[in-house]
Amino acid sequence: MVEITTINGKVSHHYICPECGGSIILDQERGETVCSQCGLIINDKFFITSYSEKRAFTREEKSRKSRTGILISPLLSDLGLCTLIDKKNINNPDLKRAVKRDSYLTWKKRNLLIASIELKRLSTNLGIPCHVISVALRFYKEIFKNNLLKGRTIKGMVAACLYAACRNENLPRTFQEILNESPISCKTIKKCFKIVLNYFNLKLPQANIISFIPRYTSALGLNNDVEKFVIKILQSYLRKVSNNGKNPKGLYAGAIYLASKLKNSGVTQKEICEVVDTTEVTLRSRYKEIIENINFLTI
Repeated sequence: MVEITTINGKVSHHYICPECGGSIILDQERGETVCSQCGLIINDKFFITSYSEKRAFTREEKSRKSRTGILISPLLSDLGLCTLIDKKNINNPDLKRAVKRDSYLTWKKRNLLIASIELKRLSTNLGIPCHVISVALRFYKEIFKNNLLKGRTIKGMVAACLYAACRNENLPRTFQEILNESPISCKTIKKCFKIVLNYFNLKLPQANIISFIPRYTSALGLNNDVEKFVIKILQSYLRKVSNNGKNPKGLYAGAIYLASKLKNSGVTQKEICEVVDTTEVTLRSRYKEIIENINFLTI
């Protein structure tokens, strides 16, 4: 029971015994709340979780005193819930044989293990967030479950699923970036990508050109004013001219070069082309097209 009293306009709560009305004490060792007068156990199985009884000051102490395992990860074939037994300290031959038999991986687990390692490598190199990785892994598991992986490489299908997940989640990553990180040929990844599209019936949105600008301006060390000016230039250009059939990288490079010149940022054509991954000839041609087709009064 709770007794509510008012002292000087302030409300205070006092826990009292429901039998005799006495005060209640907490036994932390046994996890019980007991009346101090009649000895009635009011609540048992009560644990204090606001602090830990095991204090750790270094990483080694934390790992030694921890009572939990690693976090559940979708990149692991068993979600990280398996138990690993060290075979070196086992003297019983029957137990050794049982551990050895249990350590064999089935083809399904081995396939998912190879795919998760490749997916983790690609996502780490490309800086892809966890929610996109989970979508890509879900795509791959469905493809493998329905036997659509026969005759195709695991790494090629992983790259295709990752690109489909990036497009589906509107993450600004190009096909060429994934292709540069993958050891599989462009033709093979495109075939796997078509399988993913057809099986899931994905209607992927068109990549937003504007979403790539912050990556390039940040890599070039340009400030926010230049970035906003580049976005305004592209928006003004795209309202008048369609970019269908043209590589958007040249458009990025031309808009960044124009904005850097007008803002006196001191970025050269060579530096822009190295970051955007295009040629200086393409930059200059797109630069001239942008100047001819935008209205500087509306920017």
